Parts: sequence; C-alpha cells; structure tokens
Amino acid sequence: MNDAKIHHAWPSPDAAMLDDGRLAECYAVDHRNTQRVRVNFVASIDGAATDHGLSGGLSGPADKRVFDLLRRLSDVILVGAGTVRAEGYGAMQLDRTSVQWRRANGLPDQPVFAVVSGTLGLDPESAVFSKAPVRAVVVTVGAASRAKKEAFSRVADVLVCGEEALDVRAMLDEFAKRGLRQVLCEGGPTLFGTLVDADRVDELCLTVSPLIEGGNAHRIVAGTPEKTRSMALHHVLVSGSTLMLRYLRASGENLADLR
Repeated sequence: MNDAKIHHAWPSPDAAMLDDGRLAECYAVDHRNTQRVRVNFVASIDGAATDHGLSGGLSGPADKRVFDLLRRLSDVILVGAGTVRAEGYGAMQLDRTSVQWRRANGLPDQPVFAVVSGTLGLDPESAVFSKAPVRAVVVTVGAASRAKKEAFSRVADVLVCGEEALDVRAMLDEFAKRGLRQVLCEGGPTLFGTLVDADRVDELCLTVSPLIEGGNAHRIVAGTPEKTRSMALHHVLVSGSTLMLRYLRASGENLADLR
C-alpha cells in the first residue's frame, strides 16, 4: 500500500482516511459491461498540465496512488503517442497487489495498453510493445503509412479508425468487440480534446497540485470543442494540500445511479 494518506473530504460527513479498499470504492462503477470513458489528469492550481514540459513534475504520492488504482480498475489504458514519447512510457505492467485484486474480481491480470498515433511515429521495437505483458493495441488512421502499419502489426493489434482523423466512435466500438469497456485515457491534451469533441467523456479524474506554474504550459484539453460540456462533482479527496476530484457526466441522472 502506498504511504500517501488520502482523506474523503466530500460528500462524506467525516474526513476518514482511506485505505486501499475504501479508495477503490470511491472510484468504483456498478456496471462494468457498460462502456465508460474515464480521463485522468493532473494540473497545477493555475491550470497548467505540465511542469517543465512533463506532467510528472506536478504529481505527488497521493496522485500516483490514485493513478495506479485507476489502472487497476480499467480494461484498457488509452494514451496518445505524443504523451508516450514525452513522458517516457515503458511497458505497462501492474504490480502484484493489483494483479491479485483483478484476479479476485474476475478480470485479466493486466489491462491492455492502447496507443493512438495518426502518423505511427513510434518505435515498434520499444519496450512499450516488446515487453508488454499482453499484446498492445495501436490505433491509427487509413492515411498512415502501410509499411508502418505492417511493422506495428508484428508487435501489436493495429486498428484503423478513421481515414484522415481519429474516429472515436469506431475506436470505442473496436474496444467493445474485444471486451474492453472500461477505458482509461491518460492523455495527452490533444487526445482528450478529441474525446470531448466526440462527446465520449463520461468521467474526469483531476488531481489539483498545489503549485503555481505560470509560463505558457498547456491546459489539460487542447483544441476548440464546438460546445461546452457540463460535469457533476462526485467527490473530493484530500491529501495535504492536494485535491483529487472526480467529475461525472452531467445529464440529469441521479449521481448514485452512475457509480
């Protein structure tokens, strides 16, 4: 168990510290067979998504604890290729505790790692693919190089979703066919913006880091969505001066029914 102390601040009537089991309950969903897209980000209190170009500089022990838990609960981890390169992603593999939890709950040992890349500007021989505990997925478009598609098909399942731009609906339909219904997107901002444009974001888990960044750091969403999206606050968790917020899609439903 991570030593970071996290307390349930709202809507709980008390501020009890959360052990791993109670923390998992805070992020649980009742119906795993219903497809759900959950996005996880960290940002500074002035809205920056990175510190010196990387999100890792904004993260702390509590954020890492939630980050690991959200992976444990997911069927597929979705990341844009730019984030994979910038953040130095390696092979995604859950720890023993998470594997034991997944087995006890009837899930495969490891979630699938899916990378979105329109140009396939990644190395198919990188550890992301070569050391993956389960075969990874590469999501691309029809306009991408045929030779690159063939190269990646040797190390991953290549899904063509859209011709020039990512077709989010087609991608999520392909995931569903593979039984990958609990989708966790870890960024980056461009992919998040694409999901927002397609109106397929069901949930945002946002850690607010107690830092003021200033400068010209990006926000967590890039692009210009055609309309705003309303979200409803589900909980606030606190660790020191760090906040962990969970927002759900706001569409008139009873929040208790969305858990």
